[in-house]
Amino acid sequence: MMQQTAAALRDFTTRYCQHWLAQRGHAPASRDLAGVASPCALEEREEQVIWQPQPFSLPPTLDGVERAVDLQLQPSVTAFYTTQFAGDMPARHGENQLTLLQVWSEEDFLRLQENLIGHLVMQRRLRQSPTLFIATTASDEEIVSLSNLTGEVILEQPGRKQRQIIAENLEMFLKSLQPVII
Repeated sequence: MMQQTAAALRDFTTRYCQHWLAQRGHAPASRDLAGVASPCALEEREEQVIWQPQPFSLPPTLDGVERAVDLQLQPSVTAFYTTQFAGDMPARHGENQLTLLQVWSEEDFLRLQENLIGHLVMQRRLRQSPTLFIATTASDEEIVSLSNLTGEVILEQPGRKQRQIIAENLEMFLKSLQPVII
């Protein structure tokens, strides 16, 4: 499952980068990440950073998260966050606009793990089944997450029990995404 998820993520990232090249004539760019150190950064231009994905250089594991919350995570989420360093990537899934979250640098990977731990602790306190966020949406009240119990990709409202399944697994979800430029 990890290899399939990693391959699907790399495929989407390639399509995303090709979309940027076709639409804007250069690699992806981000204003939000300008000035933030990363192995992905190619150059700063017009208050934005031009970037390319890079291989993940740390051990490909989320063991720290698993130990902190005493929970074995879905292997696909580990593959999702440890395949590459990249900027966040806007996309469309059906009618839903979202931003696929990615790890920008080694420091960002540490922050990601802290945020995943906080998210899982909050869910435990609320007696909700564990999910792991993978994307934001245009709505401040909804995120796209992976169910740690089933491996399904869901649209959820943090802190609430309402959840909608949008893909059978992470690989299928990534394959169905269409890149967009915001």
